[in-house]
Amino acid sequence: MNIPFLGHRRAKPGVVDAEGIADLLAECELLRSQASGGGVLLDDSAGSLAELDQLLPRWRDDEESLSWLGNDAGLYLGTVVVRTVPGAAWEIRPDGQPVVRLASGREIDVVACGHDWAASGVPELSQLYAEIAED
Repeated sequence: MNIPFLGHRRAKPGVVDAEGIADLLAECELLRSQASGGGVLLDDSAGSLAELDQLLPRWRDDEESLSWLGNDAGLYLGTVVVRTVPGAAWEIRPDGQPVVRLASGREIDVVACGHDWAASGVPELSQLYAEIAED
């Protein structure tokens, strides 16, 4: 997911600590709509990731929705990580790609993870979160 305007918000690429950008990345409108339709409330908690894993993947029949939902799923995973894992922060790559950087220095391409989840359900978002949180 290339978000070029995010890269211009700072003079140099780096850790994004602006609450406004974090809030923008957390919007995930399509995912929130799909989740709501399935009775799942996305409250930015690790538990909500497990609930998302249980949704019926009706979006897989629509290639356009699949791509957008993959972006949203990755951004939501990143949002939960940034808000709940100490030391995790959003970082914007020079190409505009948002990633999560952990305190250990490990970089997670959460958008790629979201696309994998939306397309196949594997790995589950809750499983990814558990692995990331242990880092």
